[in-house]
Amino acid sequence: RLFPMKTPLLTAASTLPLRTVLGTPLLLAIALLTACSLPQSSSPPGLPSVGVARVDITPDYPTRLTGFASRKTESDGVAQRIHAKALIIGTDAQGPAVLVTVDNLGVSDAIRSELLRRLANTRLTHDRLAICSSHTHSAPMINGVAPNIFMADLPPDQQARVDRYTRELTDNLEKVIRAALADRRPARIEWTQGKVGFAMNRRGKPIAPVDHDLPVLRVKSPEGIVRAVFVSYACHCVTLGLNTVHGDWAGSAQLALEADHPGAIGLVAIGCGADQNPNKRGTPDMADALGRQIADEVKRLFPGPWKELPIAPTARTERIALDFDTLPTRAEWTALATNKAQQISYHAKKNLARLDRGESLPTKLPYLIQTWNFGTNLALVFLPGEVVVDYGLRLKREFDGSRLWVHGYSNDDPCYIPSERILQEGGYEGGGAMVYYDRP
Repeated sequence: RLFPMKTPLLTAASTLPLRTVLGTPLLLAIALLTACSLPQSSSPPGLPSVGVARVDITPDYPTRLTGFASRKTESDGVAQRIHAKALIIGTDAQGPAVLVTVDNLGVSDAIRSELLRRLANTRLTHDRLAICSSHTHSAPMINGVAPNIFMADLPPDQQARVDRYTRELTDNLEKVIRAALADRRPARIEWTQGKVGFAMNRRGKPIAPVDHDLPVLRVKSPEGIVRAVFVSYACHCVTLGLNTVHGDWAGSAQLALEADHPGAIGLVAIGCGADQNPNKRGTPDMADALGRQIADEVKRLFPGPWKELPIAPTARTERIALDFDTLPTRAEWTALATNKAQQISYHAKKNLARLDRGESLPTKLPYLIQTWNFGTNLALVFLPGEVVVDYGLRLKREFDGSRLWVHGYSNDDPCYIPSERILQEGGYEGGGAMVYYDRP
């Protein structure tokens, strides 16, 4: 096994109840994808081929910003421009591995599938496309992600602008991938890991774990010029609650990285930070200060040492099914439809309407797990949705945490993914947020 565990995985997993637990099948699938991966049989001659690109995805018209139910109107300006960026490793013969970061709440599985259809002529495969959202709560709403966030149907004109932005975002993601494919040339890829301390557990429970690791990957030309810096951190992008477009601390971190390394492209993703908030919130200056912390830690790490990744990654995916808990009966939906909480009643009415149309409600959540292995040097795990910190910590504990990099908010944003502990504790991450994602 590339990533030997301190205890056998099946023994560790068997201590959890195998009933409606979301975590157990997820961890088993990750174990199979990561621990059983074999290194590539041979390295390509010379340096890996790497391309990077960016595209501005800031709307030039007002539209609804997602993330906070309290917003009642369309956006009233742009405080910071937002971007999609692509980092591509590998030649056409190898099959390119495409990593995209997006300044938005989440990208739907439907958009990812559409991109794969459009890019079928590029040798890009399902296993080798990873899309990581920053989960900023100050970016435009798109179709298919947190559809109940406003607890009501949008007026037709506002929905039309959401539809427009969803189309434009899909076009821009295709554009940035094609630009990065065209930019590929030999480069040196290296990674290291630091620490940043501003994430705090927001649940206020006796057990309040955090993950302050800051993994960093850099791409340099053969002459030593920095072309890209990619980092991730397990923390919500909720520094701001304004009704203006902004990338939050992740957007500010990208700007700071690019200021420190002129000519380079800064990419930021999020770890398993669904229950983690910044310890300072309120103003754009605070977002800039948090972003500066990220960039300062990267600056401290830059002299080294770094571990080289001399080969393109081996990529694998597996789509599993996570059980929902017992669904409400029609009588229970009817009672929920009269609840004084608008988000609960709106959600219940939508599901009653489905039952009235003869539709069956889903009992399982399709869930895509993806891993990239750079030989024996590093494995990346990409998990969809709002994954709580317990998963990142447990994976790094049971595998070799010095060679494991775990992402949440990847490839889809279907809902929160609580751990067994959080399911037992209940609360927002443990079930309350499901209504905003329109899950039964």
